[in-house]
Amino acid sequence: MIQNKKFAIGFAIVVSVSIISAMALAGTPSSGEAASRNELAPMGTMIAEFVKSTGLFAYLFPVSDKWTEGVGRMLMVGIGLLMLYLAIGKRFEPLLLLPMGFGCILANIPLSGITEPGGIIYYIYEIGIKTGVFPLLVFMGVGAMTDFGPMIANPKTALLGAAAQFGIFSTLIGALVLTEIVPGINFDLFDAASIGIIGGADGPTAIFLASQLSPDLLGAIAVAAYSYMALVPIIQPPIMRALTSSDERKIRMTQLRYVGKVEKIVFPLIALGLCMFLLPSAAPLIGFFMFGNLMRECGVVDRLSKTTQNSLINIVTIFLGLGVGSRLSAEKFLSLETLGILFLGVIAFCIGTASGILMAKLMNQFSNNKINPLIGSAGVSAVPMAARVSQKMGIEEDPENMLLMFAMGPNVAGVIGSAVTAGVLLTLKNLMV
Repeated sequence: MIQNKKFAIGFAIVVSVSIISAMALAGTPSSGEAASRNELAPMGTMIAEFVKSTGLFAYLFPVSDKWTEGVGRMLMVGIGLLMLYLAIGKRFEPLLLLPMGFGCILANIPLSGITEPGGIIYYIYEIGIKTGVFPLLVFMGVGAMTDFGPMIANPKTALLGAAAQFGIFSTLIGALVLTEIVPGINFDLFDAASIGIIGGADGPTAIFLASQLSPDLLGAIAVAAYSYMALVPIIQPPIMRALTSSDERKIRMTQLRYVGKVEKIVFPLIALGLCMFLLPSAAPLIGFFMFGNLMRECGVVDRLSKTTQNSLINIVTIFLGLGVGSRLSAEKFLSLETLGILFLGVIAFCIGTASGILMAKLMNQFSNNKINPLIGSAGVSAVPMAARVSQKMGIEEDPENMLLMFAMGPNVAGVIGSAVTAGVLLTLKNLMV
């Protein structure tokens, strides 16, 4: 019995060793295979392959014959550096131009794959911008920093913000006309709507609408929107001087009434209610904007309000800028259509500025309480830069004429107006698709 057990154990050991040996032999490469794996390629071949893997070679000798993949990318890197210079050296919208410029440089590095599936900026864009999440979070932060008091105290100034949106619709038509008369430019209705929103001078709204209607034009539209916002102190003053007289610029407005806490709490709820019943497509923008403002005014969530005003909006702005910058690749940005967008963007901005001023002058014809037309230019929603320009222009004519708080009324009304306009254009998309 014991001998049988010893025999069985010995037999099992022999079989096991045989199986393991067979598996080892099957997995062991032959001497020829091992030698081929350990052999190095010729030195010249290795150097040539290394040179081909460098970015410099890819810039000078792109895989395809498209110039945008070679010299075009180098040109876009230069544009990215220019944006960094404007942000750092000239302080033009540095909070967004800095990450946008850096994102532009990253997007035009060949062979990096940073904007392709698997790359970090690809996911930043897909998750945060294409879905519209980042612009909405920025809108919430802007709402938390906005004081609606001046507009509530003088409701008629809201008409100035509404008038400034005329630039959006006029430029929408202009984009369609440009398509008909300029070969190489092909803007459809959705593209034209996305370009027109530049006239509202509201970066988050422009990005949100473009991401929904014309994702391929997002980079050019975002650059145009924020560039013209940064150039408000340069673009607006000549228009303001041309459309107003010295006497009009000296008009002193009556003191604003006091706006109580209850009014400030109720206002965002009323605005959201009107949006809910009349224009649901604008609910994402209006809703987040009013939610941020309600946190500010209610006084019971100071921690949330401060976080929204500071940490949250700062973090989102970083990723928003990088994501938008990733759309500034040479093949998408260097085209005749981009030049058309930049041209139409400045026209939209100028028309919006002029419309607000002309509306103020028209209102003065039917009112005893005169409005200084300079605050009409603040109807574009470049908060608070446009209001500061109105203040500066007023002081130049009359050093004691303080227009800042009066200009904030149409300024915040312009933010609401651009959001409502975006909602109208989104509704148009739903009707057509």
